[in-house]
Amino acid sequence: MTRFTTTQLTTAQPTTAQPTTAPPTTMPFTRTVHTEWVKFRSLRSTWYTLAGLALAGLGITALALGSVGAEYADMTAAERMDWDPTNQSLTTYLVAQLIIGVLGILVITSEYATGLIQTSLAATPRRHRLLAAKAVLVTAVAAVAGQALMFASFFLGQAMLGAQGVPNASIGDPGVLSAVVGGGVYLAAISLLALALGVILRATAGALATLVAIIFLIPGFAGLFPGWLGWLLDFWPTLGAAEVLTTVPNPEYPAPWLNLAGMCLGVAATLTVAFVLFRRRDV
Repeated sequence: MTRFTTTQLTTAQPTTAQPTTAPPTTMPFTRTVHTEWVKFRSLRSTWYTLAGLALAGLGITALALGSVGAEYADMTAAERMDWDPTNQSLTTYLVAQLIIGVLGILVITSEYATGLIQTSLAATPRRHRLLAAKAVLVTAVAAVAGQALMFASFFLGQAMLGAQGVPNASIGDPGVLSAVVGGGVYLAAISLLALALGVILRATAGALATLVAIIFLIPGFAGLFPGWLGWLLDFWPTLGAAEVLTTVPNPEYPAPWLNLAGMCLGVAATLTVAFVLFRRRDV
């Protein structure tokens, strides 16, 4: 009779394979951005807004400079010294910033309006990643669209000025390229501000009304209040930041790029508030 020792019996028993648990996989951030891009380009409102940006932007440039030749002929010598052909062709930013703002707002408020935000949060539970992806997307689209509009408006405007015999500028003149590029940076910052307002207010109408107050109404009050309040409004970000689109120095804003940097800090602060609220709210 064959005898088995305890060691042999233990060795002979079949071993049960322990199931291995795969480490949880995290979706790459680039994949989240791509998902947001797919949603962004699938909306009709996106293309309508971008088309409106191009048509309105170039249309305003053409209308504003259509009769500038007669206006320049009536100017005094002092007024001609302050003539800035670059800024004349870039004034389209006044309307472009509002349209870009609408684009930034709709990226988030359209999901709140349709209820798609719940699906987005289910697909991307880490809310800061979702909002960061939207911020990257909005900045990229606004930078490309805004920069394209600034260059197109500049060349169109200078061609119209030259056709009317009015002094014009070329892209290689001192300060011109900086002004055109600064316009694109300014519009990209406005788009981020609009996105942040959309997250905070979660309503298109409310966010748009607040944006209009920030970029139009409050700066319009800058010269109406004397004393400390007038001094405070002189440092309102959009006032000095818009001076980057000029080539003739403004004594009131001697360092417009610093003003633009201050505006970007204000946008960053507003976006930080949006991130905090987006993470703490139920939806």
